[in-house]
Formats: sequence, C-alpha cells, structure tokens
Amino acid sequence: MRILLVHQYFLDQDDAGGSRWNEMARFWAQRGHDITVVAGTVHYATGAKATRYKGKLVVTDQVGPRVKVKRCHVSESYNRSFAGRLWAYLSFTFSSSWAALTESRADVVICTSPPLTVGLTGAILRRFWRVPVVFEVRDLWPETAIEAGVLTNPLLIRLSYWLERISYRHASWINVLTPAFRDRLVASKGVDPRRVSVITNGADLDLFRPGPQDNWVRRHHGLQGKFVVIYVGAHGVANHLVQLLEAARELADEPEAHFLLVGNGMQKPMLMATARAWGLANVTFVDAVPKGQIADYVAAADVCTAVLKKLDVFKTVYPNKLFDYMSAARPIILGIDGVARQLLAEAGAGVYVEPQQPRAFAQAVRELKRDPQRCQQCGECGRRFVQTHYSREQLAEQYLAVLETKVRSRARMRAVPDGDYARGGLRRCTGSAG
Repeated sequence: MRILLVHQYFLDQDDAGGSRWNEMARFWAQRGHDITVVAGTVHYATGAKATRYKGKLVVTDQVGPRVKVKRCHVSESYNRSFAGRLWAYLSFTFSSSWAALTESRADVVICTSPPLTVGLTGAILRRFWRVPVVFEVRDLWPETAIEAGVLTNPLLIRLSYWLERISYRHASWINVLTPAFRDRLVASKGVDPRRVSVITNGADLDLFRPGPQDNWVRRHHGLQGKFVVIYVGAHGVANHLVQLLEAARELADEPEAHFLLVGNGMQKPMLMATARAWGLANVTFVDAVPKGQIADYVAAADVCTAVLKKLDVFKTVYPNKLFDYMSAARPIILGIDGVARQLLAEAGAGVYVEPQQPRAFAQAVRELKRDPQRCQQCGECGRRFVQTHYSREQLAEQYLAVLETKVRSRARMRAVPDGDYARGGLRRCTGSAG
C-alpha cells in the first residue's frame, strides 16, 4: 500500500518525544508498504523552527527505506498567542495539502490530531483523491484547551468545534487512543461506534528495557547515592509541573530524594525560576535529549512519574510515557486520574496520588524510597504487562489491518457520495462539549 500520514508533529530522527508514529512507519515499511509523512517545520515542544526549514515551503527527506518525510511550512506566529497558533495550524493545512497533492495518489490517508486542522487536510485529500481517510484522535480537542484555560475566546471556541465536526464528518474511519475517547465521541459527539477503533499508545520494548541504574546519567548529573524521581516529557500548562516542585519542597528533609525533570516546553523558564526562588537543591532540569539517550535517563531513575493538571478531560488519557516507564521496569508514581489510573492498577506498576496534591506525592516518594522490594516488584509487573498487552509491533499490526480493510472497500466508497457517509455515520453536532 501507499500510505500518506499527515502528522504536524512527526519527530525528526532521534528527536525526543512520543515516537508512536515513527515506529508505526518503520514497522509498515518493513512489511513492504510505502509511507509518505507530511509534517510541520515547527517543533512541538520548543515552538522553534530549524534554520534549514526557514524560507522554504517544503523540505523532503528520505529517512529510511520506503519512508519519506515532507516538512511543510508552518507560520512562526506559533508562539505569539492562541490566535497566532491557530494561524500556524492553518498555514500547515495549506502547505501540507499542496505537498501531499504533488505526490502520487496514496491508497489511504491518516490524519492524526491534535491539531484539529489536520482534518481539513484530510477532507481536501479525500475530495481530490477519492481514497479512505482515517482521522486519529490523540487528545480530545478543543475540550483540553478549553478546560486548561488556554482557549477562552468564544469565536475561536466555535471555530474549533466547527473544525472538529469537519474532521469527523469527512473521515472514513476514526481511531482513538483510549476507550474513554471512544465513549466521549459516541456519547457527546454523535459518532457511530461502528466507525471507531481503539488502537492505543504502546511500548517500545526494544528501546526501553531494564538497564543498569548506576550509569553515565547519574555520574554526569552528580546523582550517585540519590533516590531519583524522573519526569520525562513536555513542560507545558497541561503538565502543571509546579506540583513536582512543591513535592520537592516537601522532601527537603530527605536530601537523598532528588527530582530530575527532562524535556522542554513553554512553562520551563517559569519552573526553573520558581526552583531558584524556592532554593530547591533537590531538583535538576535537563533539556530534551535524543531518543537514543532517553532510555538511559529512565534506567537511571529509582521512580518515574507522570502528572497532569487536575482536569476532567485528562481522565480520558493514556500518557505514552507510562508505557516507556513500564518497558524499562521502573515503578511509577502517577498523578493522573481516570483511565491512566486504571491502567496502572491493572498492571500493578506503581502508586496513584491525587493530582496537584504535593504532600501525597512526597509521601509516596518516602514510602517507595524505604521499600526497594516494592519498587522492584512494581517494575517487573509493569514490564510483563506491556510485553503481554501493549507491544508496539502488535498495535502496528492491528492498525495495518484497519487500513487494509479500508483500502479493500475503496471501490465501494468511491461509488457512494461523500454526504452519504456523513449522514450515515455522524449525527449533527451542536458545537457544545456535551
């Protein structure tokens, strides 16, 4: 098959961050399929554009056998305001559509969101190519932005819900990353459950595996003899990492406990300034590191953590870092309620604490620090769990089966007007979150 993936935040080679789609593309290429990725030029975590992309509409790279990446123009208004970011998303819609249409027609198109504007690219490609379009929901937008307080303008909220309706209406199929997402789409968005699959994030069992704790990471950062609590990922509004700084302040009486925060994001300068103002000697900040090194950072930890702001919308998410931590056989302190909490309990891989409760978090650190046998048991349980249920190779096979089914039915799809799919699969949305 010729598969075209529209993913504005597709990672560069060895870049830090969620590599779900890099692994999917590699696996499908090994199976003999040709993958073209249409991606953006602005980095998802830093909001910066590399020099090699400046002033260019499209930059094409062959990143592996049968995998080609076309980096398309994104406006540098990305970091100025939410309106500026919306324009950056729309600029990618125009550049990605043009870049895709200069390629040979794909057999199937996948558009993975956020941002929702990739759904417009999918609608355009379906109109021109008459091929199946799979729309993937990695996060519930615009609800996440609204509940986090990032999106407040009523006009932009209405526009966002309109984009959401367009994306669902023009999709031949919808994939979501958690069962809770599926339930929300069916109950609140009027999506026919027969048009939805659940293929989750998964574990990169080759990259993340049990490794020596006393490694070069500890020596490089002066962490020998410390009980290291690591956070790896974005430093944004939704992550609310100030709760980790508050927990570190609670643990000032236990100098062996040390927090290692790895990654970038818009809140990072504020977090570093806060740590300095509070005199937190037990917190170390590290910029995002290449994917090839991140496994060593996780291996160096005694405990790993994933936290988010206390919002109902985050009760629906499976953070990808949970699978990475479990793959590395490290115990987890989880500050996210909902399906992620259920996943952790099912795996037996760690401890849940209420989001934004730093004293409870600090207490969990104290308890695990004093119980190395429990830490080992949680790590081993997590590793076995993801090996059995969440191997990325297994999930890639499931996804490929969906795509092959859609491609086989292409002749039937081309014989039916687009509007019939919309009427048969999606009731009219009201524009409210339900």
